Amino acid sequence: MRRADRLFELVQIIRGRRLSTADYLAERMEVSARTVYRDIADLQAQGVPIEGEAGVGYRMRPDFDLPPLMFTKDEAQALVASVRIAQPRLDAALARHAGGALSKILAVLPVAARAAAESLAVYAPPIGLDEATRAHLEGLRIAAESRRKVRLRYLDLKDRPSERLVRPLGCFYWSDVWTLAAWCEAREGFRNFRIDRIQEMHVLEERFRDEAGKTLADLLRSVDAELPS
Repeated sequence: MRRADRLFELVQIIRGRRLSTADYLAERMEVSARTVYRDIADLQAQGVPIEGEAGVGYRMRPDFDLPPLMFTKDEAQALVASVRIAQPRLDAALARHAGGALSKILAVLPVAARAAAESLAVYAPPIGLDEATRAHLEGLRIAAESRRKVRLRYLDLKDRPSERLVRPLGCFYWSDVWTLAAWCEAREGFRNFRIDRIQEMHVLEERFRDEAGKTLADLLRSVDAELPS
């Protein structure tokens, strides 16, 4: 994590709690307590109104201005509903980040709006992806972002095994199934793979570049062309 990002996250954690000890902050930030002390001293020197001291705890001064971005009660409830529904269906990293983002938003809401959002009577049962699919989803998502080729051992819906070398283009959620949209090197065409049918995968060091006719935009255009007008 870049230091600027760490300092920003530190401010958000402190402002979202009445009092935070250095040990608590160190655990949340996954750094040492010494790093927390140094970062807080730097923030205070830059004018961020953090009060407290080592061994006692830290808090944000009550008159610290909130950011101009604000949500209505209905908007906050929509965000809570979205995160609750999404988390069981995301890979572990995205689910964790979604929860962290929601906590930051709730932390800056007025008390009434925050209470209304947190008491929203919309829930999603924790029945989502199995651990293997979660891991594959995360690996494929990162591979698509970093433009790395992936070697798959795949079992189709008729239980026929195959090995594929693909360019991962994007992951798509279809109610209860995630699929990978990819350019298949062996078939020289676009293919979709159910992520829960992937038996094994290896993200390679080899990168790929966008080539005409092989990109996600090309795939989406081809799908649009097949839809009835």
